[in-house]
Amino acid sequence: MHTTLLSILGLALLGALHAQDGVPVQTDFQQDKLTGRWYSIGLASNSNWFKEKKHLMKMCTTVISATADGNLEVTSTYPKGDQCEKRNSLYTKTEEPGRFSYTSPRWGSKHDIRVVETNYEEYALVATQISKSTGSSTMVLLYSRTKELSPERLERFTQFSREQGLTDEEILILPRTGESRRGRG
Repeated sequence: MHTTLLSILGLALLGALHAQDGVPVQTDFQQDKLTGRWYSIGLASNSNWFKEKKHLMKMCTTVISATADGNLEVTSTYPKGDQCEKRNSLYTKTEEPGRFSYTSPRWGSKHDIRVVETNYEEYALVATQISKSTGSSTMVLLYSRTKELSPERLERFTQFSREQGLTDEEILILPRTGESRRGRG
């Protein structure tokens, strides 16, 4: 009886871990091709900060560079009021190419970051699972090498975000600086 209960608990835990690993990573991920300048075109999240700040968000520029030890230095510059702010993050590589981890020094949250799909020259779709003491949330980012992306890429971002359990109210195509906000759905 005791062994059966342990087996059931073990299978349940394995199932939960497998479900968490359900987010794919780019096949044959090539980290060097991901480096360079990107624009944040889309952002989707079910976090409280996103819900509170969604109406203020605008497109930002992100520069990704590789460090000597194979991690990624991610520098985002985004408009805040009438000035620009920079945020630097170090994404630590994992054993799985295209998957990184990051711990926020400010909030203590742990981020499981996956490059879901990219063609390196046009777009990149990135999914992040964020865990902190108050719970977990999901974030999906759509990066583009230019400030415009095809309707098909925008629709793929929306579709993938929905597959991650996000609602249309939690999915945003980011306006350029000076443009009004447009939702997606």
